[in-house]
Amino acid sequence: MSAAVCVFILTLSTLIGVVLGVLSSPTNVQVTSRNLNLILSWDPPAEAPNGLIYTTEFKSSIGLYNPGCINITTFQCELSNFSITSYGTYSGKVRALLGEEASPWVESKSITLDLETQISPPSVSLLPVSQTLEVSIKDPEFIISSLRNVYSKVSYNITYWKEGQENQAETLSNVHQDRVVLKKLDPSTKYCVQVRIVTLRNKSPIEPSGVLCERTSDTDNSPVVAAVVACVLIAVAVAVTTLAVVKWKSISHFLWPKVSLPLHFEKSLLTTPESSVCLITQPTEEIAPLSIITVEEGSPEGTKETSYSKQLHGTVGDNCLLSD
Repeated sequence: MSAAVCVFILTLSTLIGVVLGVLSSPTNVQVTSRNLNLILSWDPPAEAPNGLIYTTEFKSSIGLYNPGCINITTFQCELSNFSITSYGTYSGKVRALLGEEASPWVESKSITLDLETQISPPSVSLLPVSQTLEVSIKDPEFIISSLRNVYSKVSYNITYWKEGQENQAETLSNVHQDRVVLKKLDPSTKYCVQVRIVTLRNKSPIEPSGVLCERTSDTDNSPVVAAVVACVLIAVAVAVTTLAVVKWKSISHFLWPKVSLPLHFEKSLLTTPESSVCLITQPTEEIAPLSIITVEEGSPEGTKETSYSKQLHGTVGDNCLLSD
């Protein structure tokens, strides 16, 4: 069918709709996906009046239609904001609304997310290390899951070549590490690198990363530097150990010094009080009875005992001093 015939039919349909008072439907309705982000999009009707809004619905291959975006003015609806899974097959439909009028629904074709989603290229960075290039790879971020969770077998194809010699490019295939060192490169030479993600299930072509170029160093001096650093560290360790053994006595005196007291402090600590018991005894007051026995000549009894009491004032400590 020629383009002129298509334009005629579209114009005739629009005129019939206007004559019959039926609101025209959106066109080019489709569901697309990038990194598992499911989007229903459409074009507005020809000569769409002002104030037109849209309502959408979506469904899986085993379910009924569910409400999507309602009464919106944009021309797309992100269905990933609703309940969808990474392995589902989905389709959508949309209609236009103007006041009380509504256009007929227009349905899209279905899409299976994990098989048909477009996968973004990986992020790549290059780090020159002497006469090698270290390639670091980062997977694109997915909306409702991750690349490794959806696809169990993911690998990279790393292509590299000298700048200006792309026709002589070399490729490392089936690489599973996200850090790879490109060896056996020429010194002081600029190399360009491009990385592509490979999955077994996804049917859509995956875009490669952008081309990055970096220059290698002029000499391979990394082993020499490593050897010099190792020798310096060993020499420092031996010197420190030898010094510690030789000066151990001085070091031990410095770390654990002996503390000596003045001579008069030592003497006072070593001297034992003469009456230590008296010093720690609590002060008390006692009344001690005192008896005196006298012998008188010519007395029939022979002896005479006189008793009296005397109040002893003071503390036991005083009495201890008196006893001394």
